[in-house]
Amino acid sequence: MKSFKRMGAFVALLMLTAIMAACGDNTATPVPATTTAAATTASATTTTATTAAASGQAVELTFYFPTAVDGPIPQTFKKYADDFTKANPNIKINTVYAGGYADVLKKIQTEVGGGGSTADVAIMLSTDLYTLADNGLVVSFDDLIKADSTGDTWVKDFYPGFMANSQANGKTWGIPFQRSTPVLYYNKDLFKEVGLDPTKPPTTFKEMADMAQKLTKADGSRWGIKIPSDGFPYWLYQGFAISNGQNVVGDAANKVFFNTPAATEGLKNFVSLVNDYKAMPKGVIVWSDTPKDFISGNAAMIYHTTGSLTTILGGAKFDVGVSFLPAGSKGYGAPTGGGNLYVMKKSSPEKQKAAYQFIKFLTEPARLADWTTVTGYVAPRKAAWDTDALKKLVADKPQYAVARDQLQYAAKELATHEGATVQQILGKAVQSAVTGDKDPAKALDDAQKEADKLLADYKD
Repeated sequence: MKSFKRMGAFVALLMLTAIMAACGDNTATPVPATTTAAATTASATTTTATTAAASGQAVELTFYFPTAVDGPIPQTFKKYADDFTKANPNIKINTVYAGGYADVLKKIQTEVGGGGSTADVAIMLSTDLYTLADNGLVVSFDDLIKADSTGDTWVKDFYPGFMANSQANGKTWGIPFQRSTPVLYYNKDLFKEVGLDPTKPPTTFKEMADMAQKLTKADGSRWGIKIPSDGFPYWLYQGFAISNGQNVVGDAANKVFFNTPAATEGLKNFVSLVNDYKAMPKGVIVWSDTPKDFISGNAAMIYHTTGSLTTILGGAKFDVGVSFLPAGSKGYGAPTGGGNLYVMKKSSPEKQKAAYQFIKFLTEPARLADWTTVTGYVAPRKAAWDTDALKKLVADKPQYAVARDQLQYAAKELATHEGATVQQILGKAVQSAVTGDKDPAKALDDAQKEADKLLADYKD
């Protein structure tokens, strides 16, 4: 039987991540810019590198990070790394932009599998937790936290909704950083144009569908709504399932719930936007194109990550509304998402300790506030929202608080053993229903059987 601690076959994993990248880990091209002034404020709070300083030995860490949204991501991380080294002269951080999420995982697997050097600390998907732990690529944070007098208090300040994809089997494997939920973006100017109240976004699926139908132009020059069906189709679909009464995954990492009545109802709703309301175009909608279509006016509403918020607000020439994902038959619901910080098992104990210090530095409240301002990702610690920077940001632009407030209705993102493959199975089912290749019920039945077969040998 396969267990949580199983050392995996790297060849299979490499094939898996290559497929995942090919099917749609659509990454954005970083846009050169200057990070916000809050980063300067954040650098005033320092973390002391006691271990390295005591030994007098310089420690050099390699930090891999991805991008999945537009923005000055490489420049911002370089600034954070430089600030950390100023505060901790014996620790140098080499920042490496490694592509999209799937690219980072694949790069680490390739390097470890080949016996070469790899990152010491990295941002990867929170849902990579089981793949990383099953294959012995990362260490848990438990011993590092235990050795830190403020570690327990620090971990407890992260939102429970984000920790659901960070802990497993009684251990903490990842620390939330660039975390998100999907939200509904809507064009208030277009709402006014068709006689809708721009102060009242849709609160239910039926309201959204009716509004989308009204906002659509018959010639295809404008669609009422666009929901991406590549990149992360399972993720955006999860909101439909959760709001109809049941998530597609529970606490166990060897079970999924793809073909329940709630899941089937959710996918039927998704597909009805194309077939019944004719408010969304047929075919696959590309993840990276969707914010651009919204900014250009080609889509009046979109589902997308809150991590795209800063880019959308900066690019739109109209008043942008942001709201919770519309409620289904059982109320509001959305999955959490995004990336966690991980410490690599291959690194030396000294480097692991230094990586932990860098992670604590990155997740200080003022720095998380800056990261939210730069990107739109949800600051994952409660204390970050008490900073003057985020209080001012929310007062000036209340759109930034929507994803945080939606956390009360959020559930964990799909994460299991063989996680990327299981996500791909559900994503293909969603695509096949949206494109009309399969009936929603049939698509989910087939996906359930395929996932059950894959997970059958795992015990949790």
